[in-house]
Amino acid sequence: MRVLKTFSIIFLFTVACNQEKTVNRADDPEVLHRNEKNLTELIIHDIFSPPVASRIYTYTSLAAHEALRHINSSEPSIDAKLKNFPEMPQPDQNKKYDFMLAASKAFYTVMFNITFSKDSVKKFEENTYASFKQNLSKEEYENSLAFGEAVGKAVMQRVATDNYKETRGMPKYIGTDEDGKWRPTAPDYLDGTEPYWSMMKSITLDSSGQFDPGPPPPFSKDTASMFYKMNKEVYETGKGLTKEQKDIAYFWDDNPFVSHHSGHMMFNTKKQTPGGHWMGITAIACRKSNADAVKTARAYALVAVGLLDGFISCWATKYQYNYIRPITIINDWIDKNWEPYLQTPPFPEYTSGHSTITGSAATILTALFGENFSFHDDADKEYIGMERDFKSFLQAAQEASVSRLYGGIHYRLSLDTGADVGKKVGNHVLKVAN
Repeated sequence: MRVLKTFSIIFLFTVACNQEKTVNRADDPEVLHRNEKNLTELIIHDIFSPPVASRIYTYTSLAAHEALRHINSSEPSIDAKLKNFPEMPQPDQNKKYDFMLAASKAFYTVMFNITFSKDSVKKFEENTYASFKQNLSKEEYENSLAFGEAVGKAVMQRVATDNYKETRGMPKYIGTDEDGKWRPTAPDYLDGTEPYWSMMKSITLDSSGQFDPGPPPPFSKDTASMFYKMNKEVYETGKGLTKEQKDIAYFWDDNPFVSHHSGHMMFNTKKQTPGGHWMGITAIACRKSNADAVKTARAYALVAVGLLDGFISCWATKYQYNYIRPITIINDWIDKNWEPYLQTPPFPEYTSGHSTITGSAATILTALFGENFSFHDDADKEYIGMERDFKSFLQAAQEASVSRLYGGIHYRLSLDTGADVGKKVGNHVLKVAN
């Protein structure tokens, strides 16, 4: 077996060293964009699953916003409105700070503690801090780092109690042979991803089941049943895909770790998670709208919270109903040689995680930037060589959702239901945070 990795520590080091050598200003949002980009590269390199990646984006982005918001005395704390966050440190009115430097330090303090590649984080920090050090007095530089670290450590208090550590030692989930229930799928037949994610402490939700959509249609061997018809639709759609539908499926695949098999050879490719794609869209929206640093930090934080709470909500549904994937039913009943256009991810089908988190992210971005905000999505270009244009965030979310039908990995009902839940999560995040 041979595993080919798309990204390496050497690559991450190169990215860090080749960042723009600009003079950072306290109000320059490009610093935030570079920090988030560094985080995305690290998430790809370390192969975090989509739910875990959303957790990382959330805590780092909340820390950055909390430290940066003091640039603008009218910008409220998001953390203070969220569940189980400690009281946040306040700057000393008698000291001078560069709050962008403080935001970067808060961001990287959290990032260092919840990712694997520590040396890469240190390199990112060194390159980020270099121009600040050249342009600030020693006192202001040290004050800023100290305040940012204090904010990061305060956020880490919440991190330490969110049940992530506890769920690491729980039993693996290998599925069941019960009719209509999920079991591992080809080609790798992996255990279920994050089966205990519903136990994570959410950021805004009352409970992981707050927006429980109810059960999917029951398993049935009757060819007139809704269950059979849903599988037939996936099968027929997959057989007749147009080039445009294939492009849409691949563009929104966002599978962070796809295995490829050729005889006895196996290799893997890595790319962004679904959440990483939407954090990239957030960057695109902020740049196009010329959002200032505070609005940019707020956008990243709110979208990230929507991603995490969306995954918590969706994963509670997935493992409660434990619905079978189309590939299993189609291969058993309809066509044993059928393969989906996309590789089926290793967790239950209902509801669609992609539809849920895109619905949440698009709802939040629409509230921040408007209903008819058109944009050119090149967030995935460096990974898959593709880019697309959208007239609105909701249009993008709808396309992302239906891409899973084209990919042969979801039923339409799961897409529509997931999208509806995602919108509810997004609106709930906005209500709590604002």
